[in-house]
Amino acid sequence: MTATTEAPSTHTDDSTDILARARMQVLENGQPLGYDDLVEVLRTGDDRLEELLQLAHDVRLRYNGDEVEVEGIVSLKTGGCPEDCHFCSQSGQFTSPVRSVWLNIPQLVRAAKQTRETGASEFCIVAAVRGPDEKLMTQMREAVKAIHAEVDIQVAASLGMLTQEQVDDLRDMGVHRYNHNLEAAKSYFPDVVTTHSYEERFETCQMIRESGMELCCGGLVGMGETLEQRAELASQLAELDPHEVPLNFLNPRPGTPFENIEPMESNDALRTIAAFRLALPRTILRYAGGRELTLGDLGTRDGLMGGINAVIVGNYLTTLGRDPKEDLSLLSDLNMPIKALNATL
Repeated sequence: MTATTEAPSTHTDDSTDILARARMQVLENGQPLGYDDLVEVLRTGDDRLEELLQLAHDVRLRYNGDEVEVEGIVSLKTGGCPEDCHFCSQSGQFTSPVRSVWLNIPQLVRAAKQTRETGASEFCIVAAVRGPDEKLMTQMREAVKAIHAEVDIQVAASLGMLTQEQVDDLRDMGVHRYNHNLEAAKSYFPDVVTTHSYEERFETCQMIRESGMELCCGGLVGMGETLEQRAELASQLAELDPHEVPLNFLNPRPGTPFENIEPMESNDALRTIAAFRLALPRTILRYAGGRELTLGDLGTRDGLMGGINAVIVGNYLTTLGRDPKEDLSLLSDLNMPIKALNATL
């Protein structure tokens, strides 16, 4: 009897391949990737970027559907902020060319109407402050009441750090979602902000979560952080479990400490989008500031096919965004329906 020799196996052990593991863990089992795996995802090469984006898109479709939530934002109080967030031209501590401006109630109502006309279901009122004083809270109360009386749109707010009393007041006046970003990973935060702590921001986020309002909490990437710190930020956001994560890319502003940082490479930005989706499979992941500079038109399309399922349309707080018609046309081209206004809220 002649012995036979088996041919060597060509099977690859999927346990050693990060994208195969991510497909099983996130797409099939619905479990987010942890820190170590996110670092590995962020280190994948450009030769696997298309595969990574497809995986993130599949996760988005399975756990969030094909709808895209559209939001507009307006600054109630611009400039003159006492904090020193190094990326922000609204800080009163820097020489950035942003003057302090307040909007009145009719202007806010008009902005809400214009936002609703784009098809957006969400209108966010933002103020450049450490936290709201009584004047700002009174204006918010009047603004929310006036907007709800004239515009069929949900109202969100971003007014800095809050007390428990202010959290309860905003909820009771009809604000359904509050934005307060972590901004950066805990280990990198002192390099970004020195006038308040990461813990202070986290505490406000926890109070919002416990109040019944939806929590919108994200951050910025491309500020000089390491890949490991990007993975750390995604993991810390996953721990907080916000309803929505706005993902911003640094747009270096003149007069700020970060003005000379080179914009993030587009492929790195796309890998970051996919990694955040794999860390937050069921979360609204929103395109926010800096995507026009970092990704351009083609990259914006790739991100929408790589995990993003919400966009801010129009301009941002101190920088210009894409024409809302361009974003809406792109969503139509990609057969991505705009999420309808939830009449129960």
